[in-house]
Amino acid sequence: MDPAQLFNRHLDRLERAVEALHSRSAYTPFVESPSRKLHPEGAHAAGRAAFEARLNRPFESLRLCDTRATAGAEVSPYTGLPLGISYPRHEPEELYAAVKRAWDPWRRAAPRQRVGVCLEILARWESQVFENAYATMHTAGQAFMLAFAGSGASSLDRGLEALAAAWHAMDSVTTSASYERHFGPGPPVRLEKRYRLMPVGVAVVLSCGSYPAWNAYPAIMANLATGNPVVLKPHPDTILPMAIAVETARAALSDAGFDPNLLTLAVDTWEEPIAKVLFARPETAIVDFTGGQAFGAWIENHCPRLQVYTETAGCNAVVLESADVLDDVLDAIAFGLVLFSAQMCTAPQNIWIPGDGVRDGSVGVSAAEVRTRLARAVDRLVEAPASAAGLCGALHSEKTQAELAQLSAQFAGRIVRPSTPYAHPEFPAARVATPLVIELDPRDRAAAQRECFGPVAFVLTAPTRDAALALATDDAARFGAIASYAYTVDADWLPAVEDAFAMAGASVGINLIRQRPMNFTAAFSDYHVTGLNPAGNACLTDAAFVSRRFRIVQSKRELAGQ
Repeated sequence: MDPAQLFNRHLDRLERAVEALHSRSAYTPFVESPSRKLHPEGAHAAGRAAFEARLNRPFESLRLCDTRATAGAEVSPYTGLPLGISYPRHEPEELYAAVKRAWDPWRRAAPRQRVGVCLEILARWESQVFENAYATMHTAGQAFMLAFAGSGASSLDRGLEALAAAWHAMDSVTTSASYERHFGPGPPVRLEKRYRLMPVGVAVVLSCGSYPAWNAYPAIMANLATGNPVVLKPHPDTILPMAIAVETARAALSDAGFDPNLLTLAVDTWEEPIAKVLFARPETAIVDFTGGQAFGAWIENHCPRLQVYTETAGCNAVVLESADVLDDVLDAIAFGLVLFSAQMCTAPQNIWIPGDGVRDGSVGVSAAEVRTRLARAVDRLVEAPASAAGLCGALHSEKTQAELAQLSAQFAGRIVRPSTPYAHPEFPAARVATPLVIELDPRDRAAAQRECFGPVAFVLTAPTRDAALALATDDAARFGAIASYAYTVDADWLPAVEDAFAMAGASVGINLIRQRPMNFTAAFSDYHVTGLNPAGNACLTDAAFVSRRFRIVQSKRELAGQ
C-alpha cells in the first residue's frame, strides 16, 4: 500500500475531524452500537470467535527475536479463570534495538505519509471492535456494551481527534519559503529556506487497567503521526486488548512498507515492573501515562528530561443545590455511580449538599431525605440482575473489592447504602459489587480527598451552598478533579459555580440529566483533563498535546545568481 494513497483514501474522514476539532461540534465516524443492522453479517460472532481463539495459547505474532521469556497472568473478572495467554517478554535492549532499526525511514517520511498510515490503523482497529470488546470485557471488567462503545467508538474518536490535531499542527508549518531583505545599499539578499519537522525520540505509552484504549489510542496516534516510535507498556492485568491493537497496527505499518517495530509491546509483571527502566533509556523522549495518581506524580517529578503527559485521578465532586425534578437529578448521579462500577475517570464521588437541604421544584427536601432518595435511585438501577450486569460490569481488580470491604468497616455507622454483590445472570463467579454510599462529615473528609477507585460515593453536608461549592472546588484544586458536576436552578448562582470550578482548574458539567450526561466525554468537543490540578498534566486534545512531539529544523541558502 502506498502511504500517499492511504492518505487520500481516508482524507474525507480526516478533513471532517479537523473541522470538528475547530468547531468543537459533534462528530463520531465510528459505530457505537453492536446492532447487527450496522455491521457486516456475522461480524459479532466472528469477533467473539477471534477472541476465544486467543485463549490458552502464546501470542506469538509480537515476538521480535528469539527470546524465551514470557509474561501474562490475566484472569477474567467474569469467569475467575486465567486467560492462559503468554506474551513474549523482551529485554529493553532487544526492544530498543528493534526500534532503532525501524525508525529512520519513518522519521524521513512526509507527514501526510505517516498520517495516511495512522488513518489506516484506525480503520483496521474499527474493523475488529467486536474482538477487542470481548478482550476488554474479560480483562478490564467492562460490560460488553460499554466495552464495545467506550473502548470501541469512543476510544477511536479520541485517537482520530489526536491524529487530526497532530496533522493540523504539522500542516500549519510551511516546508519552504523565499526570503528577501535589503541590508543597506546594493541588491537585496535573497534566501531560500527549508523547514523540516523532526520527531524527538521514542515514546513510552503506559495504558491503564480498567479503560486501556481510551488514552492509548490518542497517544499512539499523536506519537506515530509526528514521527516518534512507540513502545506500549500495558497494565499487567489488561494486556490482551493492547496486544491485539498493536498486532493490527504493526500489520498496517508493514503493509505500507514500514518496519512494524515502530510500534512494539513491552509486557511486564507485578513482581518485575519495567516502566522505570524504559524511562531511563536515553532513546526515550516522551512518556504518556494513564493510571494511579501516585505513580503519575512520580513520573512528573522524577523525569525532568522527558516530555510527560499524564492523566491520573481525582476526587470528582457533585454540588447539588436545587433541581426542577430532584429524582431526575438523583437518577443521573446514581447512573454515574453504577456505570462500570464507577471505574471511570469521569465518575462522580463526592456529593455536596447544603445543610438546609435541596430544593425540589418549589419544595424543600432535607439532607437526610436526599441521601435516602439517592440510595433508592441506585437500588432502582441494580435491582434486576440483568440490568445490574449491563451497567455495573465487573470489578477490574481484587484491590477494589478489598477497599470496598475496608471502607464498609471503617464507616460502619455512616453507611447510607451498603455495597452488595449482585447475581450475574451469565457469569456466577463474576467479581461484582453495587455502589457503597457513605455519609461523611466535611470536617473529617480525608477519605474523600483522594480517588476511591470503584463504586464508592461520599455524601457531604456543608452549612450553605456557597460553603459546599468552596469545599468541593478546594478539594479539586488540592487533590485533583477530572470531571465535576453541579445542579442548580438558580440562574444568578450559576456564574459563581462556573467561576469557582474554573479557578480550581476543573471542568464542570451543569444540570446534566438526559441520556448519557455523566461519564461521557465527547471527542472533538470536550477537553478532557485541564492540566491545572493534580488529576493530570495533559489534555485530550489541545494543541499542547501534539505540538512538542516534533520540532522544526531549518536550512537556508542564498539563491543562485546573487
